[in-house]
Amino acid sequence: MMVKPGSGHRLIRPAEAENTKEVNKLKNGIEIVDYLPEWAEVFALEKERLSGLTGLGAEVIEHVGSTAIPGQQAKPVIDMFVGVNPFRPAAYYEALLDPASYTYVHAGMRGRHLFAKSTEGIWTHNVHLMPNDEQFHTRNEILLRDYLRSHPELVEQYGAVKMQAARGAESMNAYTRAKTAFIQSVVDAARKERGLPLEDVWEE
Repeated sequence: MMVKPGSGHRLIRPAEAENTKEVNKLKNGIEIVDYLPEWAEVFALEKERLSGLTGLGAEVIEHVGSTAIPGQQAKPVIDMFVGVNPFRPAAYYEALLDPASYTYVHAGMRGRHLFAKSTEGIWTHNVHLMPNDEQFHTRNEILLRDYLRSHPELVEQYGAVKMQAARGAESMNAYTRAKTAFIQSVVDAARKERGLPLEDVWEE
């Protein structure tokens, strides 16, 4: 059975926002919307559900990506990092998670499994499963989120980068590549601030 949002936790659907200034849906299908406070509630609902899922072994769950940054324009999809113990092969989680809602994505990312969740037929979440190890809280996505939260002047800049990237990109991969230089600069600043070694944000 597909999990539906609870009372007071309303998902914002593209059709609802098309008559407002919230949506910038481009011909390549990439959709960027203004920040919505409801995203924090949608994350919290899914966090509660996953925390209580027997067999998942979730020890820590973080809201990452642009929907976790107040004021940040974003694709209306909630990104979540789920630190699990133990960390098992992807097939284990494919059997555990409801296939009516979760689809395993062969993303080629090292040390994690990605599941896309659909709610009432709409792509709503990216659930990244990974080990809850000593590197969990210094992953680049968490460093990026925290640095942008504490530097609101960069949030506006990142929004402009996103819109320019979305207008020029012919695919989601190209859109991500077009943002990489900005993301790398912010992550570098965040890692320097914490005394961490620099590393490439793009996984080949």
